[in-house]
Amino acid sequence: MRLVLQRVSHGRVQVEGHTLAEIGHGIVILLGIGPGDGEEQARYLAEKIANLRIFKDENGKINCSILDVGGEAMVVSQFTLYADTRKGRRPSFTQAAPPEIASPLVAHFADLLKERGVPTKTGEFGAHMLVEIANDGPVTIWMER
Repeated sequence: MRLVLQRVSHGRVQVEGHTLAEIGHGIVILLGIGPGDGEEQARYLAEKIANLRIFKDENGKINCSILDVGGEAMVVSQFTLYADTRKGRRPSFTQAAPPEIASPLVAHFADLLKERGVPTKTGEFGAHMLVEIANDGPVTIWMER
């Protein structure tokens, strides 16, 4: 699993002009699934993210987790995180998991965040989405497991 996490003041996902998900203060997670990914990777990353201290405390220090600040999460599937650009000018996506593996794992990952107490919304797997991210900081973190 590969993901890009951004701390946001606001995030929204639209499909064909309709808002599917919208959050305020929290994190937007762009999530890519590889062919060998499964439960172990999803559990590890959900636990890590729920407790990752990337929010400011009362003294302005980055010392609080999303749980500490009562933030929300939005998970958006993003197979392009597995782009291989080493050859030519057109990225290859052969390292991304096929939809029958990736779709349920993205949903499961979102459920794992919810189980840990993080209010979580999602985009629509496989849809052409307009993703709005108001990066707060900016804070952007890349993770892989």
